[in-house]
Amino acid sequence: MYNVTKIYNIYEVRIKMRVLTGIQPSGDLHIGNYFGSIKQMVEAQKNSETFAFIANYHAMTSVPDGERLSKLTMQCATDFLALGIDPEKSTFWVQSDVKEVLELYWILSGFTPMGLLERAHSYKDKTARGQATNHSLFSYPVLMAADILIFGSEVVPVGKDQIQHVEIARDIATKFNNQYGEILVMPEFRVQEEVQTVPGIDGQKMSKSYGNIVNIFGEEKKQLKTIKKIITENVSMEEPKEFENCNVYNMAKLFLEGDNLKALQDRYTSGGEGHGHFKMYLAEVMWEYFKEYREKREYYAANQDEVRDILKAGADKARNIAMPTIQKIREVTGIRY
Repeated sequence: MYNVTKIYNIYEVRIKMRVLTGIQPSGDLHIGNYFGSIKQMVEAQKNSETFAFIANYHAMTSVPDGERLSKLTMQCATDFLALGIDPEKSTFWVQSDVKEVLELYWILSGFTPMGLLERAHSYKDKTARGQATNHSLFSYPVLMAADILIFGSEVVPVGKDQIQHVEIARDIATKFNNQYGEILVMPEFRVQEEVQTVPGIDGQKMSKSYGNIVNIFGEEKKQLKTIKKIITENVSMEEPKEFENCNVYNMAKLFLEGDNLKALQDRYTSGGEGHGHFKMYLAEVMWEYFKEYREKREYYAANQDEVRDILKAGADKARNIAMPTIQKIREVTGIRY
C-alpha cells in the first residue's frame, strides 16, 4: 500500500496524494460536471497527484452510436483541457487506452456480490426512468471500482449521487484484500458540501440522462434560451421572493460569493423584479465566468492533433503507473505463471 499520510481536506494537503476523477463523454459538459468534479480536480492539481480520464467504456451504456461516441470523446477532451486540466500536472487519458482496467474489472467481478450491485441507486434510478437493462449497466460500479483501484487512488471527488459507487469500490477492495493481502488502496470520496447536488432546469439533479442541463460551452443565445426554461415559482413581480429554494438562485450562487451573493439575495427579498430578471442575470454571470475558458477551448478545437498527442502521452503514463498493481494482482490470482 502507498505510504502516504492521510489529510482529509484536499485543499490543505501538504504532501501529494492520488486524486482521481472520470467523466463520461455522453454529451455536452454542463455546470454540474464542472462544479461537481472538474473544478475540484483543477484545484487539486496544485498539491496532489491528479488523475483525470474520459470514461468512454462507461459511456457505451448510453451512447450506442460509435461515430457519435468517438466525436464526443474528443469534444470532452477538448473541454477538459479548456477548463484547466493541465497535462503537465495531471495524468489525463481516455479510459479505453488503458486496457488493463478491463482485466481488473473481470477479476474484481469475482469479489462482487450480486446483492451489492442490486442495491446500487444509479442502476435502479436509470432503469426506473426507462433505460434498457443489460449487464454493462448493472455491472457499471465494478468497472468504476477498477478505474479507481488500479491507480491506487486515495481521493475521488464526486457528486452526492456518486458516493455509493466509491463505497462499493471499497467493499470490493476489502473482499479482495481479505483474500490476497493488502494490495488495493482504500479510496475515499470527497464532496464539496455546497455543490453536493447541482440543480437542473427542472430542480432535479442536473444530468445529461435527464435532459435538464445548462451547457458550459455553446452559443450565448442558446444558453439563454435554456436558462429561461428553468422552473420557478409563480409569484408577481412586486412581491418579495424566496431565494433559498429557487432553482435560478441555486445555480447563480455557484458563481458568486461575498457581496455579490448578498446583493442577489437582497434583490430577491426586496421585490420589484420577476424571476425573468434573475434568469437574465444568471445568464450574464455564467457567460462572463466561462469567458477565459471559451477562448482556451477555441485553441484546442483548432488543434485536435495536439489534443490526441496529449491523450496518448497520458495513456502511456497511466499504463506505467497501473502496471505494478496489475502485475501483482496477476501473480496472486495465478493469472501470471
